[in-house]
Amino acid sequence: MPFDLDIYGVYLPGLVGLMLAAYVVTLIIRSFANRIGLYPLVWHPALFDLSIYVLILGALFSLTCRLISQ
Repeated sequence: MPFDLDIYGVYLPGLVGLMLAAYVVTLIIRSFANRIGLYPLVWHPALFDLSIYVLILGALFSLTCRLISQ
């Protein structure tokens, strides 16, 4: 990971911040999916939520690495 987070002298990997951001975005997508009625069409809702989280986390990580390397 190309960066670290400094929170009051405690250094955390940058991935922790990305994981929190991905979780917030996943919560927003989950609430939107509930409103439009997507979950009755999904075979396994928990697996669907996990896959959405992993996709968002991967996209954020890729975007962050590209922005830092430029």
